[in-house]
Amino acid sequence: MQAYRASLLRFDAAGQPVFDEDGLLVVGPDSGGRQRVLDAGAFGGVAARHPGVAVTHWPGRIIAPGFVDMHIHFPQTDIIGAPSEGLLPWLENYTFPAESRFADPAHAAEVAEVFFDELLRNGVTTSLTFATSHPASVQAFFEAAQRRCLRMITGKVLQDRHSPDGVRDQTEQSLSDTESLIRRWHGVDRLGYAITPRFAPTSTDAQLRGAGELAAKYPDTWIHSHVAENKDEVKWARELFPGARSYLDVYRSFGLMRERAVYAHCIHFDDDDRRLMRETGTAAAVSPTSNLFLGSGFFDFEGADRIGCAYGLASDVGGGTSFSPFSTMLAAYYVGREGQTKPGLSIAPSQLWWRHTGGAARALGLEGTIGNLQPGCEADFLVLDPGATPLLARKTARADSLEELLFTMIVLGDDRLVEQTVVSQALQKAG
Repeated sequence: MQAYRASLLRFDAAGQPVFDEDGLLVVGPDSGGRQRVLDAGAFGGVAARHPGVAVTHWPGRIIAPGFVDMHIHFPQTDIIGAPSEGLLPWLENYTFPAESRFADPAHAAEVAEVFFDELLRNGVTTSLTFATSHPASVQAFFEAAQRRCLRMITGKVLQDRHSPDGVRDQTEQSLSDTESLIRRWHGVDRLGYAITPRFAPTSTDAQLRGAGELAAKYPDTWIHSHVAENKDEVKWARELFPGARSYLDVYRSFGLMRERAVYAHCIHFDDDDRRLMRETGTAAAVSPTSNLFLGSGFFDFEGADRIGCAYGLASDVGGGTSFSPFSTMLAAYYVGREGQTKPGLSIAPSQLWWRHTGGAARALGLEGTIGNLQPGCEADFLVLDPGATPLLARKTARADSLEELLFTMIVLGDDRLVEQTVVSQALQKAG
């Protein structure tokens, strides 16, 4: 058992922030040896309940939950910032050529290490992640995550049509490979498998049907795909699946909407789509830096809140422009404020933070496991330095409320703000 003393940020069951300026976080192993939060709160009360515990003191620092990235592509690490006229040309000119290289296990392993270094440097301790259509990419991802004791989720991409040589797979083999990978990796240590059709236009009916059958057979796996990101993509899906009410309805018809199903973007929706998300327990991964970069549109936060569908924040690297959750939260604030194409609203800084930690964990079906620092949660946390840069130090020192403090870190923060990322008591990044 070990304790850490600093300011402490966590969230209650309603997603509201709980902040102790002088806090204490106590962690220790559970019966399986996994580090969990045993107690958290104001220093005086928590210390009295654990006399004699060793305390590491971080004065002037903030202990916060590790960030959860709900949608990211690890094979696109090397194409972040690639210029393009839009989503479909970007896929053709950059994404598919880069992903074809992941048939090589050595290349996949090299990029996986860079990817995890970047996540941890930016304070991301869990991500729902696209691999490629090559089983070697999944193997490389899980092997690297397992060595680092990380809670991570990925899956082999399914795409058996409308894809170039090098990334297009074969229907029956793709489903067989998916099931083999589920049996090999799902639930091993802190790893989880996501059944991953790239998006409906790049899968045949047979592949989507098979994916739905696997999702029913393995109900505690995740489902991970894209929907309604771009108007051209929506038009294409409508032409390919004329019997569906909407692009989203394509996935419903193949049994691919349930709890632990996550769809990235969800921009070009109507209220019927949002109700379908709510009724099936499906969640949206909101990817604002990617949507702005590719000119895809603006996620309607008001519509999602009004209907009550689950969502969390995501970087969507490499369409997204930064691994940093601070960049993602700031972009989400911009997108929320946009009020010309949808109702605009100002999202509270604490809610932006929640949607990238505990709220994202809830949307993934992992509430109480990650994304928070309440007792029982796995002990993945950050040590933040609010004085990491001169301007940040000046602004945070003048914050008159928690919301001002959090917003200052969102607006001015980057990887320098993340002094340490702690995963199972191992310092994954320092300095």
